[in-house]
Amino acid sequence: MDAKAGENPPVVDVGESQSARKQGGWITFPFLAGTMLGLGLSLSGATNNMIVYLIKEYNVKNVDAAQIYNIVNGCTTLAPVAGAIISDAFFGCFPVVAFSTFVNFLALIVFTLTASIRSLRPAAPCTPDACEPPSALHFAILYSAVALLSVGTGGTRFNTMAMGADQFDEIKDQEAFFNWYLVALYVSSVLGYTVIVYVQDSVSWGLGFGLCAAGGAASVALLMAGRRFYRRREAKGSPFTGLARVVVASVRKRKAETREGGAVEYYHGISSQGGPPRDLTPGFRCLNRGAMISEGDIEADGSVSKQWNLCTVEQVEDLKTLLRVAPLWTSSVFLSISIGAQGSLTVLQALTMDRTVGHGFTVPAGSINVSSQITVAVFLPLLDRILIPAFRSLTGRALTPLQKLGLGHVLNTTAMAASALVEQRRRARVATGNQDWIVPMSVLWLLLPVAVTGLGEAMHFPGLLSFFYQEFPESLRSTATGVVALLLAIGYYTSTAVISLVRRLSNWLPDNINASRLDKVYWMLATVGAVNFGYFVLCSALYKYNNRDSSSTSTTTETPATETNDSS
Repeated sequence: MDAKAGENPPVVDVGESQSARKQGGWITFPFLAGTMLGLGLSLSGATNNMIVYLIKEYNVKNVDAAQIYNIVNGCTTLAPVAGAIISDAFFGCFPVVAFSTFVNFLALIVFTLTASIRSLRPAAPCTPDACEPPSALHFAILYSAVALLSVGTGGTRFNTMAMGADQFDEIKDQEAFFNWYLVALYVSSVLGYTVIVYVQDSVSWGLGFGLCAAGGAASVALLMAGRRFYRRREAKGSPFTGLARVVVASVRKRKAETREGGAVEYYHGISSQGGPPRDLTPGFRCLNRGAMISEGDIEADGSVSKQWNLCTVEQVEDLKTLLRVAPLWTSSVFLSISIGAQGSLTVLQALTMDRTVGHGFTVPAGSINVSSQITVAVFLPLLDRILIPAFRSLTGRALTPLQKLGLGHVLNTTAMAASALVEQRRRARVATGNQDWIVPMSVLWLLLPVAVTGLGEAMHFPGLLSFFYQEFPESLRSTATGVVALLLAIGYYTSTAVISLVRRLSNWLPDNINASRLDKVYWMLATVGAVNFGYFVLCSALYKYNNRDSSSTSTTTETPATETNDSS
């Protein structure tokens, strides 16, 4: 099958009889979605109830357990960034994903052993008279499981997504895959929040972690079962080295003289984009000098004499792409901050409200936020199969990634306002300042604003992933999806700093939630969200798509080109 403009030709393993035409496409989706379902279930089940596990089974103090949980959550959120970089720079997606799914399975085996073998944790739970702390060996085994889980998550979370997108040539198919990928991710998380946590609390910790291990084993089996169908991309070395060369070469040549008449020769080198050599685009013209050929830059055989004195036009344009995307990326940071703040504050509200539903069933306070994930899991298929096709038939156009991002911002700001209104209603029913007093108001009121947040996530994050994947250079695409993990991590950690700052500068958040002004906190988040939306609109109005109507190819060229210098 010949490579065409706008298509990425598949890479076929040597020795495989499968033709290039039959690799990639939707036949790979069941294997990749099943893999992600098993991975998501195992991660969610192993971490969501960890605070309770540490307190009840390891005799860890409450605050210490929360701190350990935050460290674990931070590791499993940031690790995908490193995994994406390693995939891009050295090994490619499939080897990293295959290795990491196996490591993930090993982590869950260790967790299961800690829950099943009594000698791997303190001999007895705490009593009012005595409390045996965990030993160094107990912590070492537990932390080894956490480390393995972080490695497993880091190598799979976003590399699986990038690997799935590589199976498709059309942007619309890639966008559909992103939506269904997130459905699998959120469904698995919901199952972990509910089924696995229930088994751990009500049956046994060993069985609960054992189910997680079964999910991990299933992910390994499904991934390997589909290996002959996958289209694979080879790693092309660290893309960040090339970007650094652009900066260094541009600085070194900042005073370089152009040739008489204004003609200047730019170096194209070996292009991974194929077709005709890429042209230098307007903007960030100071970077163009990094690709300008000066005396002594090129050897007689055509090679570059000093790597850090000359870069390619493609590398210059790759860095320009990152710089153009950066403002839109920063606009998404606040959205993650508000999601993190709402998630923690909603649990505090739930603890003060009537959590009984039906005949004696009590809703766990920590399960309130699962409604956001349920909303995403339900709404994404509707969006992909009904709403977006209906919009296309009515308008003749598809929703662009930036339009999805904008809707996500609007829904997120609306959710903060809804949380403020629910909190005002809750405060109106507070009859005493006693922090142990339960407000006669159903906890189900909290589901509405959390569900609206879920709608915002369903619009924003698939749009963000699609936007990054289509706009980032091919050499950075796995890293582009990993950038979302970095975005979420920054948001969650910053939300902790924001709450601490609010407590220091005001009396809105005392320890007694019944005497707090959470409504003002939510109104503050809504106000800042509205301002942030204005910033996003400005950034999106100034942004021009690079690859909306075409995607890159992968044939190569190796010729310098001569252009007219249009920069000083």
